[in-house]
Amino acid sequence: MPLPPSRRLTLLTGACLATLLTGCGSPRAGQPDASAPGRVAVVASTNVYGDIARHIGGDRVDVTSIINDPDQDPHSYEADPQNQLALSRAKVVIENGGGYDDFVGRMLRAGHNDSAHLVDAVAVSGRTAPRGGRLNEHVWYDFPTVAKVADRIAAALAAADPGHARAFARNAAVFRAGLAPLEAGEARIRKEHGGEGIAITEPVPLYLTGASGLVDRTPPAFSEAVEEGDDVAPRVLRESLALFTERKVRALVCNEQTSGPQTAEAEAAARAAGIPVVPVTETLPKGEDYLGWMTANVRALAGALAR
Repeated sequence: MPLPPSRRLTLLTGACLATLLTGCGSPRAGQPDASAPGRVAVVASTNVYGDIARHIGGDRVDVTSIINDPDQDPHSYEADPQNQLALSRAKVVIENGGGYDDFVGRMLRAGHNDSAHLVDAVAVSGRTAPRGGRLNEHVWYDFPTVAKVADRIAAALAAADPGHARAFARNAAVFRAGLAPLEAGEARIRKEHGGEGIAITEPVPLYLTGASGLVDRTPPAFSEAVEEGDDVAPRVLRESLALFTERKVRALVCNEQTSGPQTAEAEAAARAAGIPVVPVTETLPKGEDYLGWMTANVRALAGALAR
């Protein structure tokens, strides 16, 4: 879903871009040079897709993840000159799409990079907004979509480096196999808790909870206001808090990376009622890879519902 201008990522000025493209500046420590010889330069909008690219590309890729700090709210991130430089040199670019990271396309155009192989996860997913509703763009919580994205990344890497196409395909197959236990975990939750209600602070986990057979009972106006950074109307807040005081839900799944007084109030109400709070994030926690991170998310959800 397109983010409001106040929450979209800030782009660089033309003067800054011009300085970069004349060769000034050097990559920040911890971010690989996107033009490293002998490897495919990959830029991902977040470290979620960056990690998947590393799984598939192995030692044949150099990956720069623009949003790579788990303490950072992706919606308020400000792109910097090094990211612009990396995008201008990238051979493969991975974006989420769906309005989540529109800055990627704008920066590619600003860097005059129209030759990069672009992977758009939302486009790959085939998901669209429901009639009269909004697209949930958080498709990295949708495991069938992630499997498709892995294959598309392998194809993009093969186009950039045909000599290693078979290795990329094999690595993608191994990665897809790692998704099977996650889908099995969802199936177990669906079997044991299908139809039970949950609450959320934002739509981030809804593909995971929906595949697990859980019903989101949050007033839409609550999660929409939180996602947009708006105040929740008093009536909507009362309805949301009643989910906990009246024990209409089994768990609250909250996005740790965006918080405010009203989400804190919801978490406090859930805990006071003895309802488990399951934290999730939009980007990888430090020291985690995608499969380990999602394994922990599925287990945490199952554990909360089992209480």
